[in-house]
This record gives sequence, structure tokens and C-alpha cells, in this order.
Amino acid sequence: MNGDAGFRQYYRFKLEGVSYIAVDAPPQYSNNQAFVAVGQGLAENGIEVPEIKAKDLELGFFCLTDFGDTLLATVLSADNMQAYYRQAIDLLPVIANSQPAGEYILPDYDRAFIDLELSIFTEWLLEKHLNIHLSPQALDKLRACFDILIDSALAQPQVTMHRDYHSRNIMLLDNNSLGIIDFQDAVTGPVTYDLVSLLRDCYLRWPQQLISPLFEYYCDLITKSLELPPANAATWQRWFDLMGLQRHLKASGIFARLYHRDNKPGYLKDIPLTLAYIRDISGRYSELADLHLLIAEQVLPALAADKQNFEQEALLTPADDEQ
Repeated sequence: MNGDAGFRQYYRFKLEGVSYIAVDAPPQYSNNQAFVAVGQGLAENGIEVPEIKAKDLELGFFCLTDFGDTLLATVLSADNMQAYYRQAIDLLPVIANSQPAGEYILPDYDRAFIDLELSIFTEWLLEKHLNIHLSPQALDKLRACFDILIDSALAQPQVTMHRDYHSRNIMLLDNNSLGIIDFQDAVTGPVTYDLVSLLRDCYLRWPQQLISPLFEYYCDLITKSLELPPANAATWQRWFDLMGLQRHLKASGIFARLYHRDNKPGYLKDIPLTLAYIRDISGRYSELADLHLLIAEQVLPALAADKQNFEQEALLTPADDEQ
């Protein structure tokens, strides 16, 4: 079967007429202990995750129940996305309130963790992929913008977050419920992270008029479900926007790293969308003007000049509702 951005490989097989998934997850590259503990914790709270039928943590082998082939991404349309996304959002308070089974403790998505992720953008997208080497002064300006994003993330209520909660990691099961996969990188972190992963997906973009009702629905739902301290609409919007900037900066760097380090060119086509998000959202915040100018005046033109990505230039035009 097709793999993912990591080092895991998947195989489908049948035994006595029942389909299963075999996973080869090299332990030196895969957080297998977390996969077991987080998956069990989610299952205990009613989240549908693949059941582990057999495992060998030392070798990195798993046998899982088969969720089928229907990724949520493959069935979404403008007509049904609100219903499906609301269904996915309904799971987020449960995930946010879940804890891993056993003695495994979720890592904290703290300042050092977030800063390390942001450095992937500078190292792999700017320097390695686009050959953009910022001056010390420009790096200081970018660093100041990064600090604003980190401060916003740490100011939010901290919950259990899936960390890659998007339409390719949510599966539509035969009973029309949603199955969740790829949760082994879960951490304790900002309450808006999984929502921004879903609504500002790195692989597809929805008009703002479809996103806004879902965003408002989540803010109300998660506040009531977790009994969070009240926050006004402007605070939620800022948390959401700045969390999205951090995620898209990281993702654009990871997509470049997958190409240069791991020989996976398929993710290059997803870089323009992540950068378009960064350009458009950073332009709404005066304190992030330096980030906006960097993306709009240096990074996007450099990417457009890259022949490997010329077919993606259409994605660099903002959506009608954001022009």
C-alpha cells in the first residue's frame, strides 16, 4: 500500500477471509510505544482507531484491523464538507481530554519543541530548496515573528492534540463513522492546533464562508466540553490564525525536507498552498509584517521561478473571499 511521509510501510493481506494491515515501522524512526499507548487511550474514550491484533515493538511490526480505503479527503465536496467536518470536530473534545494508556507520557509542545519545528522552514525550504540565505538582520526579524507565534501557542489552553488531524488521516468507515489514524506523534499542546490542521488543510483549501461556521462551532463546543476559561472571539481568531502560520511554516519546510533528504518529491506540489496561507494570514497582522513581506516578496517569487513547481503557480492566487 502507499506509505506516508514517515518511514512506515503498509501491506494489506487476508486471513480466513478477513482483511488486515501489516505495518513495518522501523523502531529507530517510528514512535511505536506512543502508537500503542495513544491508540489505546483514544479507544478507551470511544475514538475509533485501528485495533492492534499483534505487535513486536522491538522489530517494529504490527498487525492492525483494516479500516478500508476511504480517506475523508476523497469524499469531500463543497456540498458535504460542513457535515463531515462537523462530525470530525465533534471528536476533538474527546481527543483533547484523552490520555495515553500505561506509563507513556505525552511530550509537551513547549517553546523548544515549537522553535525546532520552525527551524525546519529556514533550513530546508529557504536555504536548501530555494537557496535563500537571509542576512543577520533579516533573520532577527524572522526570529521576532517566530517568537510571536510561539507566545500565542503557549498562551492557549493546553490539551491532548493529535498533531496531524486532517482529511488524509481521517477515514470514513463502513458504518459512516470516522476512524482516526496516524496519531503516534500526539503531544500536549494548544487547543486550536488540531482544528487548524483540519480547517486549513495543507492539501486543500476551502472558502472562508465554509470555514467560519465550523470555527465558531468548535470554539463553543470545546469551551463547554472542557470547561475552559471564556475567551472572546478576537482571541480565538488570533490563536487560530497564528497557530496556522506556525503549522504551515513547519509543513512547507517538511515538504522540502522530504524531497531533499528522503527522496520523496510528491510533496513539493503542496508547498505553494502552505505558503499562500502564510502570505494571506500574516498580512492581517501588523506585527507579522516582516514575515508577510518575506513570503510575498522573496519566497513565493523564488518558488514560482523553480521549474519543479511551475504547475502549481495557480495556487498562489488568493481565494476570492480573501482578495
